[in-house]
Amino acid sequence: MKRALLVGVDKYDNFSNLGGCVNDVVALEPLLRRNEDSSLNFSTQSLRTDQGFVTRGGLIEALSLLLSPGVDVALFYFAGHGASVNGDVSLAVSDGTSVTPGVRLTEVLEMVSKSPVQEVIIILDCCFSGGAGTIPVLSTSSSVLRNGLSILTASRGEQVSAETPDGRGAFSRYLEGALEGGAADVMGHVTLAGIYSYLSESFGAWDQRPTFKANIDRLHDIRQCSPSVPLSTLRELTNWFPEPTSLFALDPSFEPDAEPRNEENERVFSLLQKCRAAKLVEPVGEEHMYFAAMRSKSCRLTALGQHYHQMIHQDLL
Repeated sequence: MKRALLVGVDKYDNFSNLGGCVNDVVALEPLLRRNEDSSLNFSTQSLRTDQGFVTRGGLIEALSLLLSPGVDVALFYFAGHGASVNGDVSLAVSDGTSVTPGVRLTEVLEMVSKSPVQEVIIILDCCFSGGAGTIPVLSTSSSVLRNGLSILTASRGEQVSAETPDGRGAFSRYLEGALEGGAADVMGHVTLAGIYSYLSESFGAWDQRPTFKANIDRLHDIRQCSPSVPLSTLRELTNWFPEPTSLFALDPSFEPDAEPRNEENERVFSLLQKCRAAKLVEPVGEEHMYFAAMRSKSCRLTALGQHYHQMIHQDLL
């Protein structure tokens, strides 16, 4: 079982108001609640300032519930002001002050360290969030994370996080795209490492830079999307290509427009085309699979295709 707490703070007593944090939570919560096939994913709860002020006490109480026993994975997403405080990062809440802006990340990490939940994911869309996980007492950028903890942040420790003109955080806008399938692998798995790779490519050299810190020995799915190649098709790779370096001979009978027709070859060719689109298979000596078939050439596994071939051979899929 999995829980997710999403917090969006736009309204503040003592800091400038924001305009996109609530919108970010509204956009991301349904993507975390259900997978692309509508199956249940995270059991979600949200704290949003369009429903009432988010206070320090309320946030700590919600975090305590998030990290309580009963689930295997807990995810915490925060969008709002972030304040740099003595080398630490404070998640600013509606009633925060310049002295106590909100809940410090060290407080959150102390709660995480005492939690029985095996896997904890923290995603921060706030200024200076890249400082999360550092050791303020040592005044260094070294990080100490308990086993099973991952932290994904919108910016480095010295950077601010931008909002878009249409009332969204730039980071969360890309995060939404990643969850919708942009960060999915061939089998449709969206992991935090995949999300980070997607986000890292989304920002330029002069933009805010996301950071990713983790102490984990496995990756949980953040969301499951439709696979680009069904598992049943992946399993056929070892039939078409007995060895990772094998060539699969083609001829015009694989192409539906050619005569004579061969339904089985056409079926196989259609599946090979899907593998080609997923960068698992490539034609040999031709740019397109069509010409490889019409000119009786062959196709082969790419390096990624060989990787999946090996996984199938080892019965890991």
